[in-house]
Amino acid sequence: MSLLTGKTVVVSGVGAGLGHQVAAAVVRDGGNAVLGARTETNLAKSAAEIDPAGGHTAYRATDITDERQCEALAALARERFGAVHAVVHVAAWDSYFGGVEDADFATWQSVIEVNLLGTLRMTRACLPALRAAGGGSVVFVGTQSAVAAPSQVKQAAYAASKGALTSAMYSLARELGPDRIRVNTVLPGWMWGPPVQAYVQFTAHTEGVPEAEVLGRLTERMALPELATDGDVADAAVFLASDRARAVTGQSLLVNAGELMR
Repeated sequence: MSLLTGKTVVVSGVGAGLGHQVAAAVVRDGGNAVLGARTETNLAKSAAEIDPAGGHTAYRATDITDERQCEALAALARERFGAVHAVVHVAAWDSYFGGVEDADFATWQSVIEVNLLGTLRMTRACLPALRAAGGGSVVFVGTQSAVAAPSQVKQAAYAASKGALTSAMYSLARELGPDRIRVNTVLPGWMWGPPVQAYVQFTAHTEGVPEAEVLGRLTERMALPELATDGDVADAAVFLASDRARAVTGQSLLVNAGELMR
């Protein structure tokens, strides 16, 4: 039996990268994927690629900063597939760069509104369905930057918001444990997918060096000789969403090819 046979998983933040990979892994492993993101065309494209026949996917344009839209996505899962067994949170604002000294704190507030409060808002919207299913799983996607500052780029606001989310995970795991709802976090490091591909291409172009040289700077710090991919992170999220992880809660799993070990 596949990991998610008969299970329905809500996936937020489905675009071209990790969200798509998570949704694809859900369907690959026998589950139903309910896709949410702000851009409906991206959702339609992803669903068509993952599930051409349309029997195992549903989607709805969703801004996780809007409570009613979160509730509507959770309702869609129950209307279409009868239940919600897990929710994987990929939606995030990760495109604001800089440190504290040069911070625009109004933008920081917006980053926190999406990455922390939006994720918790989407989680709360799914709780009635998770309880009705007899329990389930909540999987946050955090970042290695929340526990170890990267040397290549400054993303202090992103790291702080994801660090706060990881702290919230501990409280949620204790709060929801009596309902058999598990709460865990996947912490990706440098993850080969569209954002990192764009970083490598931009840096190579800016410095006038081959892309392989820029990629080599990243991989030389890894214990394994290549970066984790967004597919690797998706597989970790699907494991935590499944009953194979039924005794795992309140945990953070680094998926980073061994760059940082804790």
